[in-house]
Amino acid sequence: MLGETEDNTVPFVNIKITKEGATREQKAERIQGVTDLRGKVLQRNPRTTVVIIEEVDTDKWGIGGETVTALRKKST
Repeated sequence: MLGETEDNTVPFVNIKITKEGATREQKAERIQGVTDLRGKVLQRNPRTTVVIIEEVDTDKWGIGGETVTALRKKST
């Protein structure tokens, strides 16, 4: 993970999703999943993992030159 060195600097994981992208329970699962993954794959202490989920408005998130808002309107 970026930011982690041999001196045990606390890792910081930032997950960005659209505002209506996940329920409270799904966010908690993502936080737990990332924490578990660090422990299993990198053999790191899960108690030192910081996870933040940022919710971005769909008007501020673009894919292929269009906002997610516009893309979702097209798909409905």
